[in-house]
Amino acid sequence: HRHSGRLSPYSNFEFKMKKKEVVWTLFLDRDGVINKRLPDDYVKVWHEFEFLPKTLKALNLLRPLVKYIFVVTNQQGISKGLMNLEDLSFIHKHLKKVTRKNKSSIDEIYICPDLAEDDPPCRKPNIGMGLQAKSDFPDLDFKYSIMVGDSPSDIEFGKKLQMKTVFIDEKMADIQTEADYTCHDLMEFYRIFVLDFTGKFKS
Repeated sequence: HRHSGRLSPYSNFEFKMKKKEVVWTLFLDRDGVINKRLPDDYVKVWHEFEFLPKTLKALNLLRPLVKYIFVVTNQQGISKGLMNLEDLSFIHKHLKKVTRKNKSSIDEIYICPDLAEDDPPCRKPNIGMGLQAKSDFPDLDFKYSIMVGDSPSDIEFGKKLQMKTVFIDEKMADIQTEADYTCHDLMEFYRIFVLDFTGKFKS
């Protein structure tokens, strides 16, 4: 049995490397990234919330590779009177429940209920929701964060906070943005993340 302990130094090394890899934080837009965007409408009740294909699988694969997963979502339907905060809280409670069961738990969901025309600090591309996340999770490092969204305001939000940015172009319509990457969906982003991000450690 002289080879029985042969792998122990390597397994210990792999464990240390794996621990060191988990430095990245994901900021995800909601509609159009996690769930189907309703044309000219808002998801007002849970039964209108439909996960995009492969989203739960992608989140499940990403979860062990990242430190935090946050959702940052503009929801002016509240200020328009189309739903209230309780309606939205109910939807997000179920979203958290489903992702937790899927072993892809979301750490926090940040919302901006205010109207776009008022240009509130919480509404993307303004950075209020990012600053709130930093206040709630002080070890959050924006330089090791990635914003994933399907609108130019998401990309601008990420850029303002010095994050890496990923544009989700579901129809692959070749929309021009300032994003660092463009993907079809979260599953394609997962593949890019494994290739480009998991090997980059904090110095």
